[in-house]
Amino acid sequence: MRFDSLTRRRLAAPALAAALILTLSAAPAAADTERYLDPRASVPVRVSDLLRRMTVEEKVGQLQQIAVNRMQGDCTWSGGALNETCMREVLADQHAGSVLSGGGAAPAVNTPRAWAEMVNTLQRYAIEHSRLRIPIVYGVDAVHGHNNVLGASVFPHQLGLGATWNTGLTQKTSESTQRAVAATGTTWNFAPVADVARDQRWGRYYETFAEDPVLAGTLAASAVTGLQNRVSGRPVAATVKHFAGYSEPFNGHDRAPGDLSPRYLQDTILPPYKAAVDAGALTVMVNSGAINGIPATGSRWLLTDVLRDRWDFQGVVVSDWNDVRLLHTAYHITDSYTGAVAAAINAGVDMAMVPPDDRGFHRAALDAVGQNLISKRRLDQAVSRILALKFQLGLFDNPYVDPARADAAVFQADRPLNRQAATESLVLLRNQNAALPFGAGTKKIVVAGPLADNLTDQVGGWTIGWQRVPDGVTIPGTTILAGLRDTAPAGTTVVGTSGPDDAVAQAASADAVVVAVGTRAAAEGEADMPVPQLAADQQDLVARLKATGKKVVVVVVSDRPLALGPADETDGLLAAWLPGSEGGNAIADVLYGRANPSGRLPVSWPSGTGNQPLYYQQLPGTNGGAGSAYTPAYPFGAGLSYTSFTIGGVSLASGTVRPRDTVTVAVTVSNTGGRAGDLVVPVYVGQAVANPLAPPKRLAGFAKVALAAGQTRTVTVSFPASRLAVTPGDILSTEEPRVAPGAYVVSAGESAATLTVR
Repeated sequence: MRFDSLTRRRLAAPALAAALILTLSAAPAAADTERYLDPRASVPVRVSDLLRRMTVEEKVGQLQQIAVNRMQGDCTWSGGALNETCMREVLADQHAGSVLSGGGAAPAVNTPRAWAEMVNTLQRYAIEHSRLRIPIVYGVDAVHGHNNVLGASVFPHQLGLGATWNTGLTQKTSESTQRAVAATGTTWNFAPVADVARDQRWGRYYETFAEDPVLAGTLAASAVTGLQNRVSGRPVAATVKHFAGYSEPFNGHDRAPGDLSPRYLQDTILPPYKAAVDAGALTVMVNSGAINGIPATGSRWLLTDVLRDRWDFQGVVVSDWNDVRLLHTAYHITDSYTGAVAAAINAGVDMAMVPPDDRGFHRAALDAVGQNLISKRRLDQAVSRILALKFQLGLFDNPYVDPARADAAVFQADRPLNRQAATESLVLLRNQNAALPFGAGTKKIVVAGPLADNLTDQVGGWTIGWQRVPDGVTIPGTTILAGLRDTAPAGTTVVGTSGPDDAVAQAASADAVVVAVGTRAAAEGEADMPVPQLAADQQDLVARLKATGKKVVVVVVSDRPLALGPADETDGLLAAWLPGSEGGNAIADVLYGRANPSGRLPVSWPSGTGNQPLYYQQLPGTNGGAGSAYTPAYPFGAGLSYTSFTIGGVSLASGTVRPRDTVTVAVTVSNTGGRAGDLVVPVYVGQAVANPLAPPKRLAGFAKVALAAGQTRTVTVSFPASRLAVTPGDILSTEEPRVAPGAYVVSAGESAATLTVR
């Protein structure tokens, strides 16, 4: 049974919604059978039966998600073994509905088996100390593999997966993550990120898929499908985050307020979240920031009017870390914690992630209910959604996992898939005079740079620790130096270097130099970069190596595209993003020519600094025409191959469609080179006349196709005409987006066709 049968479209509506309303007035049955414990009963029936048995205190407890750190060691943030005293306070006294492991929150011994045992212990305690035997749902940030667990495969971060433009591959990496997560007893994954990458200063840029809403939304939907496919036999819930507009703070700093016009918010920012919600995501996490002066955690328009009423989302909405309290202490929209809890719950938050302050939240939530700041109807609605999630995940019927199976399911699982993902994420941006791949004449390769033998920075943030792999912790994986050295062709010597001076000296006798540069692993605010450019000392290293006159190939291992300075004028330039634990092998495969690079930029690569936000969908202006402000070093969609392609011959299955129709485009593509390769085929749509303003082109759909040398194929790309929708009206319009009738230009490569919407 595929887990998508448990998703919103197939399960929750309309029966569950109706059941939740009926619950409010349901009376106990004459024979008080515990239907909620009957696995044969439907989810709505089980929810209704359980809800009517619960006290207010038990209901309020379900609204709480508490970090496991609170129940370890000294019950503050010491880590270590679980502490029964604090387990009692959190799980028995407060009836907490959920526990999470944020970045770095692991069992005392970080192994898959220990994870399973820890979650089982918490689950057993919660059930056995619950009057009604209600289980917890355990959440984790498994954002690029089960990245908190030592020994698990660490996949490329989402920006790297965005560079693959491969929906099937993205789904497979999420399925791999699902198997690992499920094996450790965790059933709620806080992924994928559906935020749009628009400001390269922002510290969480690498957690997004793309700057384009269609590419970001399509890949986010694929990730949701993979996470919820139940490939392990045990379901896991995906989380669409951070809803909405988190990725474009006005000053580029994490968790800073954003100012987004209603049209931009509706037409560009919201669509990727909707695509992921439409894929059946069971949960949504709220943006920590504020949009247009309103904190997202307290926005009824965002969480109810849009998410519930427009999009018909039936699942659970959870706040981000401590954000409910911050409505009082940071945003000051209310004068008390009680008021903050009421504001969030009434806006549409169902569960509050309250790791640092469960006691305060519990008291404040009880006060809010007692003072009728939160109605019984709204409390029951939120609790019903949480209970429904637990029934959907099978937690009442199968709450435990077998720890003996955890290690085998997690340890270095799916390494070939990980290597494939890393390989397809690599984007070749420069290849002067066919410098790559290295040929038989390349006998000595010098490998230099701070990222050459640095697995911690190669895998990036959110790996074992929240910010990065902690000092002293060794994770399995292959660095760039190790990959090049271990898989070098016969007769090729690979030499590492000890610093800039040694690198320059070694280059004197080298045939080629690979210099790996980039950024230090970090997460969230620590990763903010006011000036997103390659560090001065790394630019200097590249310049010195170029001055030797040797062939120099730069590999950029980074959490965002960077202004490169002299590093952009080398013989070869490879964007590697944060390629994960198999990144060294993948880079070696491309540099040696065993793999043909197929990655394409999911974001624009800057030519310099100071032009932020940077993205290709620039609106026309009067200072030089459409898109005049768009002057990247390498544009969205750029990327080279070791073969050559042509894209042309665009035709439409129907030249006239209605707004609810599907547009089907046929594109003729050819491999005109001498080796097989994979080609990304983007299909764009533009308007010659548009009011409101429209960018010259915007992505409407895409495909990735494998072509043998000399092969020609016709590729079909389909997309809903609704993707052409924009918010109509004047400057302050908040009307719902709709597709304007008229003529559109559909293009791929240098070819185009006219589409008429009537």
